[in-house]
Amino acid sequence: MKLQTQIPIGKESRNPIGYHSKLLLLGSCFSENIGHQFNYFKFQASQNPFGILFHPRAIETFITHAINEKVYSEKDIIFQNERWHCFDAHSSASSADKNELLINLNTAIVSTNKKLKEASHIIITLGTSWVYRFIETDIIVANCHKIPQKKFLKELLSVDEISECLSSIIAILKSVNTNINVIFTVSPVRHLKDGFIENTQSKAHLIAAIHTVIDLRKNTYYFPSFEIMMDELRDYRFYTEDMLHPNKTAINYIWEKFVDTWFSSETASIMKEVDTIQKGILHRPFNEKSSEHQQFLANLENKKKSLHQQYSFINFEK
Repeated sequence: MKLQTQIPIGKESRNPIGYHSKLLLLGSCFSENIGHQFNYFKFQASQNPFGILFHPRAIETFITHAINEKVYSEKDIIFQNERWHCFDAHSSASSADKNELLINLNTAIVSTNKKLKEASHIIITLGTSWVYRFIETDIIVANCHKIPQKKFLKELLSVDEISECLSSIIAILKSVNTNINVIFTVSPVRHLKDGFIENTQSKAHLIAAIHTVIDLRKNTYYFPSFEIMMDELRDYRFYTEDMLHPNKTAINYIWEKFVDTWFSSETASIMKEVDTIQKGILHRPFNEKSSEHQQFLANLENKKKSLHQQYSFINFEK
């Protein structure tokens, strides 16, 4: 008896992700969830240097500024609620120290420029089509930083506007890295503050737009995170208590689907070794001084050294 519908997903064997791949993840909070998985399994991956970016315009702005090596100055930041903020970045990047914020922004720009030129894969997770335009400057912002809503206009990006935005992102990326693989996905997080119908409309615009730009011949792909959550995991037990975000079980399930789609069997076997070591590090013995535990620690160290010899960047100390 089948108790759920399965989304057929083919294996992307053209440019699989492996331990020699260099990855950058940008976008909504779901990209953070997947990013944690990459970090746990010790891939060469980094995520959201400017913090969470919810909509395609914010991601386009960030990538454009990173490639053009924009230098942020005082005119690019604002002071609100005793902290300095930048409209291009998430509030997690904000600081009480103006100079600290500028240093962090410019450091992130320089490091991202390098990462974009070296990346084998970039995974872009789109969260919403709804954007806020700061009336004073007539510019769409990445984050409102709790500034009164009356200072913004709320707008829904059309499918055409999102398509143009995504096409621009692909073109900019390819201009500095012709071999980069671009993987788009739509966040399964429900943005119900916009409204139930408005959230559905927003996700529909994102999905429709993505499918106008993906092209396997140009190494641009779509991974159905949203569809997996909506169709294979269509039950509230797969959500956190807020009923908006996927819980750990759902995230692990979608991650496993991603691994099956994008990773080679050789990579999967190395991931098992990493997982064994990670669980060994977390192991708490009944008797730390026992000979059995000392032998366990020695075996664990040998496994670490063996992996480090194969992949010098793998470090279990951080």
